[in-house]
Amino acid sequence: MTTALQHRIGGVPHVALMLALTFSTGVIDAVGYVGLDRVFTGNMTGNVVLLGMALVGADHLPILGPVIALVCFMAGAAASGRLARGSEPGWTRRNTAQLGIVAGILVACAVLVLVAPVVEITALALTVTGLLGAAMGLQAGAARHLAVADVTTVVVTSTLVGLAYDSVLGRHATHPWLRRALAVILIGMGAAAGAWLHRFGLAPGIILSALITLVVAFLGHLGARRIEA
Repeated sequence: MTTALQHRIGGVPHVALMLALTFSTGVIDAVGYVGLDRVFTGNMTGNVVLLGMALVGADHLPILGPVIALVCFMAGAAASGRLARGSEPGWTRRNTAQLGIVAGILVACAVLVLVAPVVEITALALTVTGLLGAAMGLQAGAARHLAVADVTTVVVTSTLVGLAYDSVLGRHATHPWLRRALAVILIGMGAAAGAWLHRFGLAPGIILSALITLVVAFLGHLGARRIEA
């Protein structure tokens, strides 16, 4: 498989699929922060900062939620790495399987919060936090395997650095500024969408992310099969 084909599946560039997942992460982070006691389930940098402040009692910030999100995110990323062992570069069936698992976890979380609405920090809320963290870890691992530069799907800090560093005000170098800008914009738009959907409960945002993940998995898998044929 050529490099060009590795980054373009069935006419859909990998970057477009990863940008869609970046939007989805913004939605899930908003769900966690607004609906699960200020916990990030995708942006682990935010959790580390929150945890550091919480440990010294700042602003009554949560401790258990960020810890659970961190541990489960790392477990999901490790599982992704295990699934990717020995797989070829580009989109493979293992990528499809991983994103299918992510979508399944998200659907399970949506069902949980619909059956027993999360009103306060309870065992259910912490369970949903852990599941969402694991799902985002799996997603980030799948994105890492595809290796789309500047689009990790879960964090945009390094993307912002690249955008500014290589800009006309910085190094003034040729760089994929549109991709970088879209990654930043889309994760913000996802967060806005997730916060707005939270008016109707936790489930709508989670369901939206599940649907996006399923569409990405389907398009990636369909395109990969076309190339194999």
